[in-house]
Amino acid sequence: MNFSFGHFPLDLIVLGLVAVFLVLRLRSILGRRVGAEQAPRPVAPPPMAPTVVETAPEPPPPAVTYDIPTPDTRVGGVLARIAALQPDFTPDGFAKGTEAAFRQIVTAYAAGDLNTLRTLLTAATFTAFEAAIASRQQAGETLRSEIRDITDIAIIGADIDETTGPNPVAHVEVRIVSDQISVTLDGNGQPVAGVDAVTEFSDLWVFERILGVNGDGWRLGASRSA
Repeated sequence: MNFSFGHFPLDLIVLGLVAVFLVLRLRSILGRRVGAEQAPRPVAPPPMAPTVVETAPEPPPPAVTYDIPTPDTRVGGVLARIAALQPDFTPDGFAKGTEAAFRQIVTAYAAGDLNTLRTLLTAATFTAFEAAIASRQQAGETLRSEIRDITDIAIIGADIDETTGPNPVAHVEVRIVSDQISVTLDGNGQPVAGVDAVTEFSDLWVFERILGVNGDGWRLGASRSA
């Protein structure tokens, strides 16, 4: 039998085998894709840091200036005598206590708080304040009072009254300079007295107390504008 290929295209068979080999080789390396490819997930941008807006801090309120007479003055000498009769008294402590009392009394008077005023005023001064509050309320008026700053407290006078009985009574006069809003409004909210703006006030207040009596404190005995 004759096994020669004669004119059979042997080169085509070889090329076909090479092609099949390459296809199988690629499939073994790349694998077969099954189904549709998933769309790539969007990548969220990194969170942005919050914007910090820096604001200038509010300026602190001005410090209160305390003007205390020296012991070599007349008023300073009286203060030293008060301290001898009332061991818990010091001019510096009295001036700082005046600041607190001023704020309490001004606030209580504007609010018509008679209970607070009764503990801070002498009997005669309380009667005057009570009458003024009653008159204001009967007229349907309100007092808006706001202390913004107290800038100066000065002890300008002092005396001791020894004619009142076994225990003398001390009086200390203080000048208080403050920045306030103080305006009286009628029933419709319209101003009838004062100014709805920050205004400087200068007041003269006289505090008094019975010396040497435990439980008794300084009370406002008189007040007027400087």
